[in-house]
Amino acid sequence: NHLSFFSGFGPFRQYVVNSSWEAVKELSKRGLGENIDLRIMQLPVVYQKAKERVCKIWTTLQPLFTVHVGLASSSTALIILEQCGKNKGYQERDACGFHPEGACCMLDGPEKIESTINMKTLWKNISVEGIDIILSRDAGRYICDYTYYTSLYYGNGRAAFIHVPPLSESVTAEFLGKALQTIILAMLEQCGEQRE
Repeated sequence: NHLSFFSGFGPFRQYVVNSSWEAVKELSKRGLGENIDLRIMQLPVVYQKAKERVCKIWTTLQPLFTVHVGLASSSTALIILEQCGKNKGYQERDACGFHPEGACCMLDGPEKIESTINMKTLWKNISVEGIDIILSRDAGRYICDYTYYTSLYYGNGRAAFIHVPPLSESVTAEFLGKALQTIILAMLEQCGEQRE
């Protein structure tokens, strides 16, 4: 049984309900088939705490794969597949008013780390009715990007990041959970092909 780990984020700014966490909870209800032991965790919108929790996931649970889901407040009806995490440029303050030392994630880390998942291939092969999916190489230099980089760093690239839009009448938690299920099953298939 392969352990896969999923995280969403807690409330921040005006988002009392964070769609990323609602989507991850919904995904966990749906499951990913019987071979996948699916675990979920809510991460706080705080650099240091998010980093500590992600590090712990990799060191203690050693999942096959980790997927982080974040809220893209700028997007109204887009799901964004993020290809890489960046190490530097974290000037924006988190929910506790802090930003990382040196505005960077890992002092000795590379400039950026790519996911082992080829998001472009994935993007070409999937569609979710009712919402557009786009590809991105810039996860935004905030907690999302920071968490992604940390996870790629500790997980040797075996991580993915998906940005989801805020909840709305057309974009419900159920809808996002189902969309995530479609995307992640395709990701796992790609992982399987890489291993063979």
